[in-house]
Amino acid sequence: MRLPPLRFHPILKPRAWGGDHFDRPAGALDTDQSIGESWTLADLPTSVADGRSVVESGPLAGHSLHDLVESNPDAVLGTAAPTVAGGFPLLVKTLDAAKNLSVQVHPTPRYVEDHPDAAVKTESWFVLEAGPDAFIYRGLRPGADADSLRRAIASGDGILDLLVKIPVAAGDCIHLPSGTCHALGADVRVIEVQTASDTTFRVWDWDRNDPDRPLHLDAAMACITPGDSPSSPTASAPLTRRSETPAVEAHGVRRRRLCTAGEFTIDHLDLDAGTHAVTIGSTPVILVGLAGDLSVVDAEDRRTRLAPEDTVLLPASCDGPRIECESPGRVLQVEIPAKPGVRLA
Repeated sequence: MRLPPLRFHPILKPRAWGGDHFDRPAGALDTDQSIGESWTLADLPTSVADGRSVVESGPLAGHSLHDLVESNPDAVLGTAAPTVAGGFPLLVKTLDAAKNLSVQVHPTPRYVEDHPDAAVKTESWFVLEAGPDAFIYRGLRPGADADSLRRAIASGDGILDLLVKIPVAAGDCIHLPSGTCHALGADVRVIEVQTASDTTFRVWDWDRNDPDRPLHLDAAMACITPGDSPSSPTASAPLTRRSETPAVEAHGVRRRRLCTAGEFTIDHLDLDAGTHAVTIGSTPVILVGLAGDLSVVDAEDRRTRLAPEDTVLLPASCDGPRIECESPGRVLQVEIPAKPGVRLA
């Protein structure tokens, strides 16, 4: 079975730190709610409310991504491994942070072994827009560890001094392996590519004292990687700047590798106007629009748009996909290895 390019209805998520970037369907959400996230590709367990994408257009409109994976696993995934629950292995979002996100950490494989209700979450941010003084926090400073962080939280002083603060700008890519203590700062919008998990442990929430946003200190401290722990030799760089990354150019496409991780790779593509073939190996490819008037078309001329911040899934069985550009465009291309570094929970 040859599946066409798939674009899904966005799933909007209210968040305390959200902004006003996302369009709201009439009557879909309270007008006083701040929307922090738009999930553009998701296939999470039923325990996560509104966590499964539904195809928006084309011959499969109305079908959920989960149903397609369940009924046609080879056609969708090829040789990519599904999650333990049988779902699609990645989740793609756009985040609109008008305010600081909580300082947080995600479960590690070791933690998940002892807590099967949790799920590993490794992610990367690609910065779409950032204010002139925008920053993120990524990791603990050398010498800091979970115990020193717990003491700072208890005293209410010096928490941020234990974290590595990094200025960011549009085009930066920040990789966050599971176990990395981190926070997205205010006035930043990002594309987030992550393993299929919605498990987050809050360490500190900027004294919001919101009962709907509890802290999870014991779980977080069991997962946090110390600041001076050696990184894996195969891990992606903590931060890659598109402006400083050399491009490989061929056939009107300039490709820059922004992230190489065990769970996914992320490339930034600058496209000349025209038609550009997309090579699919044995696993699916995800395209995220950044700029330009773009469409994705397969060999049967089944097409869908790829507007800025749209996500289009090219299933492993998609035949002869290509990107058509009315004008120069920019795209993120996400690929899934045939044999992930971890078995995703």
